[in-house]
Amino acid sequence: MPIEILMPALSPTMKEGNLAKWIKKEGEKVSPGEVIAEIETDKATMEVEAVDEGVLSKILINEGTSNVPVNQAIAVLLEEGEDNAVLDDYKVQNVVVANSNDEKEEVKEQEKSNEKKVKTEQSAKKPKTVKKQEVSYSTSTITSTSVVDNNVAASPVAKRIAEQNNLNLGQVKGSGPKGRVVKEDVLEFLSKPGSSNVVTRDTNEYISIPNSNVRNVIANRLLEAKQTIPHFYLTIDCKIDQLLDIRAQINSVSPKDESGKPVYKVSVNDLVIKASALALKQVPAANSSWTDEAVMQYNNIDISVAVSIDEGLITPIIRNADQKSAISISSEMKMLANKARNGTLQPEEFQGGGFSISNLGMYGIKQFNAIVNPPQSAILAVGSGEKRVLVNDQGDFEAANMMTVSLSCDHRVVDGAVGAELLNSFKFYIENPATLLL
Repeated sequence: MPIEILMPALSPTMKEGNLAKWIKKEGEKVSPGEVIAEIETDKATMEVEAVDEGVLSKILINEGTSNVPVNQAIAVLLEEGEDNAVLDDYKVQNVVVANSNDEKEEVKEQEKSNEKKVKTEQSAKKPKTVKKQEVSYSTSTITSTSVVDNNVAASPVAKRIAEQNNLNLGQVKGSGPKGRVVKEDVLEFLSKPGSSNVVTRDTNEYISIPNSNVRNVIANRLLEAKQTIPHFYLTIDCKIDQLLDIRAQINSVSPKDESGKPVYKVSVNDLVIKASALALKQVPAANSSWTDEAVMQYNNIDISVAVSIDEGLITPIIRNADQKSAISISSEMKMLANKARNGTLQPEEFQGGGFSISNLGMYGIKQFNAIVNPPQSAILAVGSGEKRVLVNDQGDFEAANMMTVSLSCDHRVVDGAVGAELLNSFKFYIENPATLLL
Protein backbone atom coordinates (compact mmCIF):
# COMPACT_ATOMS: atom_id res chain seq x y z
CA MET A 1 0.00 0.00 0.00
CA PRO A 2 1.15 3.60 -0.46
CA ILE A 3 3.50 4.98 2.22
CA GLU A 4 3.21 8.62 3.31
CA ILE A 5 6.39 10.67 3.66
CA LEU A 6 5.67 13.26 6.36
CA MET A 7 7.19 16.65 7.13
CA PRO A 8 9.62 15.67 9.94
CA ALA A 9 10.16 17.51 13.22
CA LEU A 10 13.89 18.18 12.99
CA SER A 11 14.13 20.13 16.25
CA PRO A 12 12.09 20.36 19.47
CA THR A 13 10.92 23.90 18.59
CA MET A 14 9.97 23.13 14.99
CA LYS A 15 6.25 23.43 14.24
CA GLU A 16 6.49 24.00 10.49
CA GLY A 17 9.16 24.16 7.82
CA ASN A 18 9.88 25.25 4.28
CA LEU A 19 10.31 22.54 1.65
CA ALA A 20 13.45 24.00 0.09
CA LYS A 21 14.32 21.37 -2.51
CA TRP A 22 13.43 17.88 -3.72
CA ILE A 23 16.57 15.79 -4.30
CA LYS A 24 14.59 12.84 -5.65
CA LYS A 25 12.12 13.21 -8.52
CA GLU A 26 8.82 11.48 -9.15
CA GLY A 27 9.35 7.96 -10.51
CA GLU A 28 12.82 7.53 -9.01
CA LYS A 29 13.69 4.61 -6.74
CA VAL A 30 14.40 5.42 -3.11
CA SER A 31 16.47 3.34 -0.67
CA PRO A 32 16.56 3.68 3.14
CA GLY A 33 19.11 6.32 4.17
CA GLU A 34 19.05 8.15 0.84
CA VAL A 35 18.58 11.91 0.95
CA ILE A 36 15.25 12.75 -0.68
CA ALA A 37 14.70 16.43 0.17
CA GLU A 38 16.07 19.52 1.90
CA ILE A 39 13.96 21.15 4.62
CA GLU A 40 14.49 24.67 5.96
CA THR A 41 13.75 24.49 9.69
CA ASP A 42 13.56 27.26 12.26
CA LYS A 43 17.35 26.99 12.65
CA ALA A 44 18.99 25.73 9.46
CA THR A 45 18.56 23.87 6.18
CA MET A 46 18.76 20.12 6.79
CA GLU A 47 18.65 16.97 4.70
CA VAL A 48 15.79 14.47 5.03
CA GLU A 49 16.59 10.78 4.57
CA ALA A 50 14.21 8.05 3.43
CA VAL A 51 13.17 5.42 5.97
CA ASP A 52 11.44 2.99 3.61
CA GLU A 53 12.32 1.53 0.23
CA GLY A 54 10.21 2.06 -2.86
CA VAL A 55 9.45 4.44 -5.72
CA LEU A 56 8.70 8.14 -5.19
CA SER A 57 5.31 8.02 -6.90
CA LYS A 58 3.76 11.38 -6.06
CA ILE A 59 5.15 14.67 -4.73
CA LEU A 60 2.35 16.40 -2.82
CA ILE A 61 4.16 19.57 -1.74
CA ASN A 62 6.20 21.43 -4.36
CA GLU A 63 9.69 22.65 -3.55
CA GLY A 64 9.71 26.28 -2.47
CA THR A 65 6.51 25.85 -0.45
CA SER A 66 6.64 27.65 2.92
CA ASN A 67 5.12 26.94 6.32
CA VAL A 68 4.34 23.24 5.84
CA PRO A 69 3.14 21.86 9.23
CA VAL A 70 5.08 19.08 10.94
CA ASN A 71 3.58 15.62 10.19
CA GLN A 72 1.96 16.95 7.00
CA ALA A 73 2.19 14.45 4.11
CA ILE A 74 4.65 15.81 1.53
CA ALA A 75 4.97 12.82 -0.80
CA VAL A 76 3.79 9.25 -1.40
CA LEU A 77 6.05 6.22 -1.78
CA LEU A 78 4.93 3.03 -3.51
CA GLU A 79 6.41 -0.33 -2.65
CA GLU A 80 8.08 -2.38 -5.36
CA GLY A 81 5.54 -3.98 -7.66
CA GLU A 82 2.72 -1.59 -6.86
CA ASP A 83 1.09 0.28 -9.73
CA ASN A 84 0.31 4.00 -9.75
CA ALA A 85 -3.33 3.03 -10.22
CA VAL A 86 -3.60 2.33 -6.50
CA LEU A 87 -3.26 6.08 -5.96
CA ASP A 88 -6.64 6.65 -7.59
CA ASP A 89 -8.38 5.24 -4.53
CA TYR A 90 -5.83 6.67 -2.08
CA LYS A 91 -6.74 9.93 -0.38
CA VAL A 92 -4.15 11.86 1.59
CA GLN A 93 -5.82 13.77 4.40
CA ASN A 94 -5.12 17.44 5.20
CA VAL A 95 -2.77 18.03 2.28
CA VAL A 96 -1.79 21.68 2.03
CA VAL A 97 -1.85 22.81 -1.57
CA ALA A 98 0.11 26.05 -1.84
CA ASN A 99 0.63 28.18 -4.89
CA SER A 100 4.21 29.05 -5.63
CA ASN A 101 5.24 32.67 -5.38
CA ASP A 102 5.27 32.93 -9.16
CA GLU A 103 1.70 31.61 -9.37
CA LYS A 104 0.53 34.09 -6.74
CA GLU A 105 2.17 36.94 -8.60
CA GLU A 106 0.55 35.78 -11.82
CA VAL A 107 -2.89 35.83 -10.16
CA LYS A 108 -2.25 39.32 -8.78
CA GLU A 109 -1.10 40.58 -12.17
CA GLN A 110 -4.21 39.08 -13.81
CA GLU A 111 -6.44 40.82 -11.24
CA LYS A 112 -4.69 44.14 -11.88
CA SER A 113 -5.04 43.66 -15.63
CA ASN A 114 -8.77 43.01 -15.29
CA GLU A 115 -9.20 46.13 -13.15
CA LYS A 116 -7.38 48.28 -15.71
CA LYS A 117 -9.49 46.83 -18.50
CA VAL A 118 -12.73 47.71 -16.68
CA LYS A 119 -11.50 51.26 -15.96
CA THR A 120 -10.50 51.71 -19.61
CA GLU A 121 -13.90 50.58 -20.84
CA GLN A 122 -15.65 52.91 -18.39
CA SER A 123 -13.52 55.93 -19.33
CA ALA A 124 -14.15 55.27 -23.04
CA LYS A 125 -17.87 55.80 -22.49
CA LYS A 126 -17.37 59.20 -20.86
CA PRO A 127 -17.25 62.43 -22.94
CA LYS A 128 -13.72 63.58 -23.63
CA THR A 129 -12.40 66.85 -22.20
CA VAL A 130 -9.41 68.94 -23.11
CA LYS A 131 -9.11 70.74 -19.76
CA LYS A 132 -6.94 68.10 -18.11
CA GLN A 133 -5.36 64.79 -19.00
CA GLU A 134 -4.92 61.86 -16.61
CA VAL A 135 -1.53 60.16 -16.97
CA SER A 136 -0.33 57.03 -15.15
CA TYR A 137 2.95 57.16 -13.23
CA SER A 138 4.08 54.35 -10.95
CA THR A 139 1.02 53.19 -8.98
CA SER A 140 -0.63 56.62 -8.70
CA THR A 141 -2.87 58.56 -11.07
CA ILE A 142 -1.61 62.12 -11.34
CA THR A 143 -3.33 65.10 -12.95
CA SER A 144 -0.95 66.51 -15.56
CA THR A 145 -1.53 70.25 -15.84
CA SER A 146 0.98 72.83 -16.96
CA VAL A 147 2.92 74.13 -13.99
CA VAL A 148 5.55 76.82 -14.13
CA ASP A 149 8.53 76.14 -11.81
CA ASN A 150 11.33 78.69 -11.94
CA ASN A 151 9.74 80.04 -15.13
CA VAL A 152 9.83 76.55 -16.68
CA ALA A 153 6.62 74.78 -17.74
CA ALA A 154 6.75 71.18 -16.49
CA SER A 155 4.44 68.33 -15.60
CA PRO A 156 4.03 67.38 -11.92
CA VAL A 157 5.88 64.10 -12.51
CA ALA A 158 8.83 65.90 -14.08
CA LYS A 159 8.86 68.37 -11.19
CA ARG A 160 8.91 65.61 -8.61
CA ILE A 161 11.73 63.68 -10.25
CA ALA A 162 13.73 66.89 -10.62
CA GLU A 163 13.17 67.78 -6.97
CA GLN A 164 14.27 64.32 -5.81
CA ASN A 165 17.48 64.65 -7.82
CA ASN A 166 18.26 68.31 -6.96
CA LEU A 167 17.89 69.20 -10.64
CA ASN A 168 17.22 72.71 -11.92
CA LEU A 169 14.56 72.32 -14.63
CA GLY A 170 16.08 75.26 -16.46
CA GLN A 171 18.83 72.89 -17.63
CA VAL A 172 16.34 70.53 -19.30
CA LYS A 173 14.98 71.03 -22.82
CA GLY A 174 11.28 70.21 -22.95
CA SER A 175 9.76 68.07 -25.69
CA GLY A 176 6.10 68.58 -24.72
CA PRO A 177 3.60 71.08 -26.12
CA LYS A 178 5.06 74.62 -26.21
CA GLY A 179 8.39 73.29 -24.86
CA ARG A 180 6.84 71.84 -21.71
CA VAL A 181 9.21 69.55 -19.75
CA VAL A 182 7.81 66.04 -19.29
CA LYS A 183 9.01 63.00 -17.36
CA GLU A 184 10.96 61.53 -20.31
CA ASP A 185 12.93 64.77 -20.72
CA VAL A 186 14.10 64.69 -17.11
CA LEU A 187 15.02 60.98 -17.16
CA GLU A 188 16.94 61.43 -20.42
CA PHE A 189 18.86 64.40 -18.97
CA LEU A 190 19.76 62.45 -15.83
CA SER A 191 21.07 59.53 -17.89
CA LYS A 192 23.61 61.70 -19.74
CA PRO A 193 27.29 61.49 -18.63
CA GLY A 194 27.41 65.27 -18.19
CA SER A 195 24.91 65.07 -15.36
CA SER A 196 27.16 62.99 -13.06
CA ASN A 197 26.99 65.72 -10.44
CA VAL A 198 23.23 65.22 -10.20
CA VAL A 199 21.91 62.86 -7.51
CA THR A 200 19.79 60.13 -9.12
CA ARG A 201 17.19 58.02 -7.34
CA ASP A 202 15.98 54.52 -8.07
CA THR A 203 12.29 54.70 -8.93
CA ASN A 204 11.79 51.55 -6.85
CA GLU A 205 12.19 52.90 -3.30
CA TYR A 206 12.74 49.47 -1.72
CA ILE A 207 12.75 45.74 -2.33
CA SER A 208 10.80 43.29 -0.18
CA ILE A 209 12.82 40.33 1.16
CA PRO A 210 10.57 37.60 2.62
CA ASN A 211 11.45 36.50 6.15
CA SER A 212 12.88 33.01 6.42
CA ASN A 213 11.91 30.66 9.25
CA VAL A 214 15.30 31.30 10.82
CA ARG A 215 14.82 35.08 10.74
CA ASN A 216 11.32 34.80 12.25
CA VAL A 217 12.53 32.57 15.08
CA ILE A 218 15.43 34.93 15.85
CA ALA A 219 13.06 37.92 15.88
CA ASN A 220 10.57 36.22 18.20
CA ARG A 221 13.25 34.99 20.61
CA LEU A 222 14.98 38.38 20.83
CA LEU A 223 11.69 40.17 21.39
CA GLU A 224 10.75 37.68 24.09
CA ALA A 225 14.18 38.05 25.72
CA LYS A 226 14.02 41.86 25.93
CA GLN A 227 10.41 41.86 27.14
CA THR A 228 10.66 39.12 29.76
CA ILE A 229 14.28 39.11 30.99
CA PRO A 230 15.38 41.88 33.41
CA HIS A 231 18.71 42.75 31.78
CA PHE A 232 21.55 44.56 33.46
CA TYR A 233 25.06 45.17 32.13
CA LEU A 234 28.61 45.09 33.52
CA THR A 235 31.73 46.26 31.67
CA ILE A 236 35.43 45.69 32.30
CA ASP A 237 38.69 46.45 30.46
CA CYS A 238 41.32 43.75 29.98
CA LYS A 239 44.98 44.23 29.14
CA ILE A 240 45.77 41.74 26.37
CA ASP A 241 49.48 42.27 25.58
CA GLN A 242 50.51 38.95 27.16
CA LEU A 243 47.54 37.20 25.55
CA LEU A 244 48.68 38.37 22.10
CA ASP A 245 52.23 37.19 22.84
CA ILE A 246 51.03 33.73 23.97
CA ARG A 247 48.84 33.44 20.89
CA ALA A 248 51.77 34.32 18.60
CA GLN A 249 53.96 31.72 20.32
CA ILE A 250 51.30 28.99 20.01
CA ASN A 251 50.80 29.69 16.31
CA SER A 252 54.54 29.93 15.60
CA VAL A 253 55.12 26.28 16.55
CA SER A 254 52.21 24.92 14.52
CA PRO A 255 53.30 22.08 12.23
CA LYS A 256 52.70 22.46 8.50
CA ASP A 257 50.48 20.29 6.34
CA GLU A 258 51.38 18.93 2.88
CA SER A 259 50.59 22.29 1.25
CA GLY A 260 52.79 24.16 3.71
CA LYS A 261 49.93 25.75 5.64
CA PRO A 262 49.82 25.72 9.47
CA VAL A 263 47.77 22.83 10.87
CA TYR A 264 46.12 25.19 13.36
CA LYS A 265 45.83 28.94 13.92
CA VAL A 266 44.49 29.97 17.32
CA SER A 267 42.50 33.22 17.38
CA VAL A 268 41.88 35.68 20.21
CA ASN A 269 38.26 34.47 20.23
CA ASP A 270 39.43 30.89 20.90
CA LEU A 271 41.31 32.11 23.96
CA VAL A 272 38.27 34.16 25.04
CA ILE A 273 36.17 30.97 24.92
CA LYS A 274 38.72 29.14 27.06
CA ALA A 275 38.96 32.02 29.57
CA SER A 276 35.15 32.23 29.81
CA ALA A 277 34.92 28.48 30.46
CA LEU A 278 37.48 28.61 33.27
CA ALA A 279 35.77 31.68 34.78
CA LEU A 280 32.42 29.83 34.76
CA LYS A 281 34.08 26.88 36.46
CA GLN A 282 35.29 29.25 39.17
CA VAL A 283 31.89 31.01 39.44
CA PRO A 284 29.33 28.21 38.83
CA ALA A 285 26.39 30.39 39.94
CA ALA A 286 26.62 32.20 36.60
CA ASN A 287 26.28 28.94 34.65
CA SER A 288 22.55 28.74 35.30
CA SER A 289 19.03 29.18 33.90
CA TRP A 290 15.82 30.53 35.40
CA THR A 291 12.56 28.58 35.71
CA ASP A 292 9.47 29.46 37.74
CA GLU A 293 10.11 26.48 40.00
CA ALA A 294 13.90 26.62 40.48
CA VAL A 295 17.24 27.92 39.23
CA MET A 296 18.94 25.23 37.15
CA GLN A 297 22.71 25.28 37.71
CA TYR A 298 24.54 23.32 35.02
CA ASN A 299 27.19 20.75 35.87
CA ASN A 300 28.86 20.95 32.46
CA ILE A 301 30.32 24.07 30.86
CA ASP A 302 28.92 24.37 27.32
CA ILE A 303 29.54 27.69 25.60
CA SER A 304 27.43 28.97 22.68
CA VAL A 305 29.32 31.19 20.22
CA ALA A 306 27.41 33.56 17.93
CA VAL A 307 28.12 33.00 14.23
CA SER A 308 26.75 35.31 11.52
CA ILE A 309 24.88 33.63 8.65
CA ASP A 310 22.77 35.05 5.81
CA GLU A 311 19.54 34.58 7.79
CA GLY A 312 20.90 36.24 10.96
CA LEU A 313 22.73 34.54 13.83
CA ILE A 314 23.12 30.99 15.04
CA THR A 315 25.03 29.81 18.11
CA PRO A 316 26.93 26.53 17.71
CA ILE A 317 28.19 25.10 21.00
CA ILE A 318 31.65 24.21 22.28
CA ARG A 319 30.78 21.54 24.84
CA ASN A 320 32.95 20.95 27.92
CA ALA A 321 35.03 23.96 26.88
CA ASP A 322 36.82 24.04 30.25
CA GLN A 323 38.36 20.63 29.54
CA LYS A 324 39.65 21.40 26.04
CA SER A 325 42.89 23.03 24.93
CA ALA A 326 42.93 26.28 22.99
CA ILE A 327 44.09 24.37 19.90
CA SER A 328 41.21 21.89 20.22
CA ILE A 329 38.70 24.74 20.70
CA SER A 330 40.13 26.51 17.63
CA SER A 331 39.73 23.46 15.36
CA GLU A 332 36.22 22.70 16.64
CA MET A 333 35.10 26.32 16.32
CA LYS A 334 36.26 26.54 12.69
CA MET A 335 34.42 23.32 11.85
CA LEU A 336 31.19 24.48 13.53
CA ALA A 337 31.37 27.94 11.91
CA ASN A 338 31.75 26.39 8.44
CA LYS A 339 28.81 24.05 9.04
CA ALA A 340 26.71 26.99 10.30
CA ARG A 341 27.36 29.02 7.15
CA ASN A 342 26.67 25.98 4.94
CA GLY A 343 23.43 25.22 6.81
CA THR A 344 24.57 21.71 7.82
CA LEU A 345 24.63 22.02 11.62
CA GLN A 346 22.92 19.15 13.41
CA PRO A 347 20.39 20.01 16.18
CA GLU A 348 22.71 18.77 18.94
CA GLU A 349 25.39 21.16 17.69
CA PHE A 350 23.37 24.34 18.34
CA GLN A 351 20.70 23.43 20.91
CA GLY A 352 21.49 23.90 24.59
CA GLY A 353 24.48 25.66 26.11
CA GLY A 354 24.66 27.52 29.41
CA PHE A 355 26.54 30.71 28.40
CA SER A 356 27.02 32.71 25.19
CA ILE A 357 29.78 34.78 23.61
CA SER A 358 29.26 37.40 20.88
CA ASN A 359 32.45 38.87 19.42
CA LEU A 360 32.29 41.94 17.16
CA GLY A 361 35.92 42.88 17.64
CA MET A 362 36.81 41.81 14.09
CA TYR A 363 34.40 44.52 12.85
CA GLY A 364 36.16 47.24 14.83
CA ILE A 365 33.40 47.55 17.45
CA LYS A 366 34.91 48.83 20.68
CA GLN A 367 32.04 48.01 23.04
CA PHE A 368 28.40 46.84 22.89
CA ASN A 369 25.69 45.20 24.98
CA ALA A 370 24.31 41.88 23.76
CA ILE A 371 20.83 40.43 24.39
CA VAL A 372 20.65 37.40 26.69
CA ASN A 373 20.00 34.17 24.76
CA PRO A 374 17.19 32.37 26.68
CA PRO A 375 17.08 30.09 28.58
CA GLN A 376 20.66 31.12 29.37
CA SER A 377 21.28 33.84 31.95
CA ALA A 378 24.35 35.65 30.63
CA ILE A 379 26.15 36.59 27.42
CA LEU A 380 29.60 38.14 27.00
CA ALA A 381 29.96 40.90 24.37
CA VAL A 382 33.59 41.17 23.21
CA GLY A 383 34.96 44.34 21.61
CA SER A 384 38.08 44.95 19.55
CA GLY A 385 41.59 45.24 20.95
CA GLU A 386 43.17 48.67 20.64
CA LYS A 387 46.23 50.60 21.74
CA ARG A 388 45.55 52.92 24.67
CA VAL A 389 47.68 55.11 26.92
CA LEU A 390 47.56 54.03 30.57
CA VAL A 391 49.05 55.23 33.84
CA ASN A 392 50.97 52.38 35.47
CA ASP A 393 51.50 51.73 39.19
CA GLN A 394 54.57 53.98 39.17
CA GLY A 395 52.57 56.89 37.82
CA ASP A 396 54.20 56.74 34.37
CA PHE A 397 52.42 56.66 31.04
CA GLU A 398 52.59 53.49 28.97
CA ALA A 399 50.97 52.15 25.83
CA ALA A 400 49.02 48.93 26.19
CA ASN A 401 46.68 46.77 24.11
CA MET A 402 43.24 46.84 25.77
CA MET A 403 40.01 44.97 25.14
CA THR A 404 36.59 45.98 26.54
CA VAL A 405 34.04 43.28 27.32
CA SER A 406 30.46 43.69 28.57
CA LEU A 407 28.42 41.07 30.40
CA SER A 408 24.62 41.08 29.93
CA CYS A 409 22.89 39.31 32.82
CA ASP A 410 19.44 38.02 33.75
CA HIS A 411 19.01 39.62 37.16
CA ARG A 412 16.68 36.84 38.29
CA VAL A 413 19.63 34.44 38.27
CA VAL A 414 22.88 36.40 38.10
CA ASP A 415 23.06 39.11 40.76
CA GLY A 416 25.37 42.09 40.43
CA ALA A 417 27.97 40.55 42.73
CA VAL A 418 27.93 37.23 40.84
CA GLY A 419 28.30 39.01 37.51
CA ALA A 420 31.16 41.14 38.83
CA GLU A 421 32.90 38.06 40.23
CA LEU A 422 32.60 36.32 36.87
CA LEU A 423 34.02 39.30 34.95
CA ASN A 424 36.95 39.67 37.33
CA SER A 425 37.73 35.97 37.00
CA PHE A 426 37.59 36.30 33.21
CA LYS A 427 39.91 39.33 33.38
CA PHE A 428 42.40 37.32 35.49
CA TYR A 429 42.64 34.54 32.91
CA ILE A 430 42.92 36.97 29.99
CA GLU A 431 45.67 39.01 31.65
CA ASN A 432 47.49 35.87 32.88
CA PRO A 433 47.19 33.74 29.73
CA ALA A 434 49.69 31.10 30.88
CA THR A 435 46.88 29.82 33.13
CA LEU A 436 44.87 28.99 29.99
CA LEU A 437 47.47 26.40 29.04
CA LEU A 438 47.51 24.50 32.35
